[in-house]
Amino acid sequence: MTGLAATFRALAHEIAMRSAVLGRPVDIDVASVADRTGMLDLKPPGLWSPNRSCRLVRAADGWIAVNLPRETDREMVPAWLEADVDAGWPTIIRIVRERPWRGLVDQARLLALPIAGVGEVSADRPDAVLERRAAGARRSGPLNVIDLSSMWAGPLCGGVLAAMGASVTKLESRGRPDPTRLTMPALHARLNGGKSLGDFDPGDRGDVARLGEAMATADVVITGARPRAFQQMGLTPDVLFAANPGLVWVAISGYGWTSEASDRVAFGDDAAAAGGLVRRARGQPRFLGDALADPITGLAAAAGAMRALQEGGGFLVDAALARCAAGAARAA
Repeated sequence: MTGLAATFRALAHEIAMRSAVLGRPVDIDVASVADRTGMLDLKPPGLWSPNRSCRLVRAADGWIAVNLPRETDREMVPAWLEADVDAGWPTIIRIVRERPWRGLVDQARLLALPIAGVGEVSADRPDAVLERRAAGARRSGPLNVIDLSSMWAGPLCGGVLAAMGASVTKLESRGRPDPTRLTMPALHARLNGGKSLGDFDPGDRGDVARLGEAMATADVVITGARPRAFQQMGLTPDVLFAANPGLVWVAISGYGWTSEASDRVAFGDDAAAAGGLVRRARGQPRFLGDALADPITGLAAAAGAMRALQEGGGFLVDAALARCAAGAARAA
């Protein structure tokens, strides 16, 4: 964990330096930023993730991380394995052992299941990637942030910007509010306590129009949904950057907003495994900690947003869980 701690310290240092220029300096508590102790029933990491929803499973030619955190994920197991079988772990372990890992991952992708090959993603650094999308614009007044993300990475990014002094408004879908509100209220409060809270209906034209107006006047927008969700609402980067050339759009996703895998679903544990952020025991992979891709990506996204703001905006900040985890693994 020594190398991983160095990654957290490096990201915290960058945030402290850049936030001091843009607003209030933000001091990240490296010891607790990745700690959800007391918020979930966590067990020591090993073949299983600490929350026990994700397991490392041997395939015929490698290892995969099988994450089944939702009831709908478990219901899709027979379709994933293309067999009329039960969805229990003994069955999964037996069938996966006989099949190549790439085919299993490709089939999971079609079904929007968060399943990944261990070490399938590589990166040199645990950073978000900045893509110039508009010329930028002079900014004045307090920093205005719209946070449309949920769970851990995106809200952490928004929380860092709020600590810097930004005015952050967290907007949740009425039909699909942030799950942490009910499942981990302490985490929800820690990440979102400094924000204004609101909601919207992505199926309501009036709400979508108002959301578009808010995004068109924001300095920073943080999202955690895949690109097609914004395509369906007509709120694509092309539209928003044309209306707001100084915008910084922080797009948090599993495998990269602009990559060919932008449609893949990921959570913190399977994304960490995809990036090779695991330890080895007798040559076999084991989880290092609790959903580590999330806090790493949240900090990387915040640092990337600050870099983009210092450059005058006009950037898409592409913060991919698996890529940030791979960069952390490389650094470790």
